[in-house]
Amino acid sequence: MSEHPARHGTRTAIALLLVTVPAFLVPGCRTVETGGARDVPPPVEATTAKPAKPSGRRPGVVNIETEQTLNGTRAAGTGILLTPSGLVLTNNHVIQGATTIKGTDTDNRRTYAARVVGYDRTGDIAVIGLSGASGLKPAAFASAAGAAVGDTVTAVGNAGGKGGTPTVVTGKVTALEQSVTARDDSNGSSERLTGLIETNAPIKPGDSGGPLLDTGGKVIGINTAASAGYSMKGTQQKRDHRGYAIPSDRALEIARQIQRGEASSTVHIGRTAMLGVKVRSNGRSPGALVAEIVPGSPAETAGVPVGAAIVTFGGSAVDSPSTLTALMQARHPGDVVRIEWATRQGDRAAATLRLTEGPPQ
Repeated sequence: MSEHPARHGTRTAIALLLVTVPAFLVPGCRTVETGGARDVPPPVEATTAKPAKPSGRRPGVVNIETEQTLNGTRAAGTGILLTPSGLVLTNNHVIQGATTIKGTDTDNRRTYAARVVGYDRTGDIAVIGLSGASGLKPAAFASAAGAAVGDTVTAVGNAGGKGGTPTVVTGKVTALEQSVTARDDSNGSSERLTGLIETNAPIKPGDSGGPLLDTGGKVIGINTAASAGYSMKGTQQKRDHRGYAIPSDRALEIARQIQRGEASSTVHIGRTAMLGVKVRSNGRSPGALVAEIVPGSPAETAGVPVGAAIVTFGGSAVDSPSTLTALMQARHPGDVVRIEWATRQGDRAAATLRLTEGPPQ
């Protein structure tokens, strides 16, 4: 697929609805570079609605709040109820890095502590569970296979991270099978997402993980990213605003795998293991270069120094930060692993350590 947008000759910045404000991150949609439309319609107008009143247009929506103690930040996003017992579907980037999670059911207004059931980093899907929840009203889903360019859609979510009654915006499906590179403005990372529904409904930061509804009020997509340039004040939107949603079929397929407890190369089940290093590329040399050590972590206890490059983990070679992340994803708190690192002087050292619990990756 082309790296250029379907309707413009230059790249467009797309965000994971994740905006940084003083001590508060609002996961919504991220900053994106687009490309690869299957269908391109003539220009259509988007409209913005007032906050939703209790009705069928607000099906099983959960406002999500998280704290990230390692970064000293808080965040807010949206989720969709899957079961009466409180399983909630959301984006992985909404709960990524969270040390505590709370979810408020917008139907009964109750707030619950939440735990991570599992997540898929590459698919940007996560499932969390609301502790002690029962008798909740799940959302209704429909296949996204029937979606067509020009269809009217409604996006519901926690725009601005303000909580309370969800906001509602409407628009049209403007393209299908879109590919975007979405940027997380909180840390500069990016990820490639494919097969997305594109809409001109003006979704905003905080809407990530919320439902994209068809005219029957059923969920056909999970709001995930939006073009940069949206405004958090007022309702005036740029005519070229684009929002992106993961099709419901794919999101539910991943969610069901998580519910079954089936881990894979991309899906992590349960608690997340932590080594306690922040790494970056080691340039042309192999390994994951240690940029920072988390105080009190297994890495600090083992004596891993800043500036060293981790070259093996659990007997497997580490050639990049992404490889180390993938190897960590297969582990759980309490696992004992042996790591090896190379110092700046070229010396080698190794240690056996026990992984501790950390935030979702």
